[in-house]
Amino acid sequence: MKHSVKHSSTRQTRRGRGPAHRIGRSLAFVLPVVLVLSGTLAVTRVDWSGDPSDSVLAASEASSSKASSARATRAPHEVLRDRLLTELQEEDPGVALTHLQQAVNERPSLADHCATIARALGRAAVKVYGPTRAQSYARPVCDTAFASGVLAAHG
Repeated sequence: MKHSVKHSSTRQTRRGRGPAHRIGRSLAFVLPVVLVLSGTLAVTRVDWSGDPSDSVLAASEASSSKASSARATRAPHEVLRDRLLTELQEEDPGVALTHLQQAVNERPSLADHCATIARALGRAAVKVYGPTRAQSYARPVCDTAFASGVLAAHG
């Protein structure tokens, strides 16, 4: 009997069930879990209550060092655009696009300006990261406006 057990383990290795197979199988189970958890965590960051005191835009205005009188003359979408352009340079376009989507979700009145802001982010991303790397951050925020901004700046 010992001989048949040894023979069957040798046969498994010969059929390609070695370390590569185990790693592939592990990834097949782990990767979907990681993707679901990361999506869940991203959704939990969105303020679903609609309370403007918790919004991304309100937080940026409160932390801004600009004078209140200067901010009063600027439209909310201009304040958001400028903050996101700064965020794009300090962090990366992915963070800026996430905050753009959150701001539009929290304040639907910003939806009219979403594509314009996303295109501006795309153009700025090309200047900072180059066209190939900037395009890697593209995602469907405000349709394909970010990607079209990248193409406009590149072409």
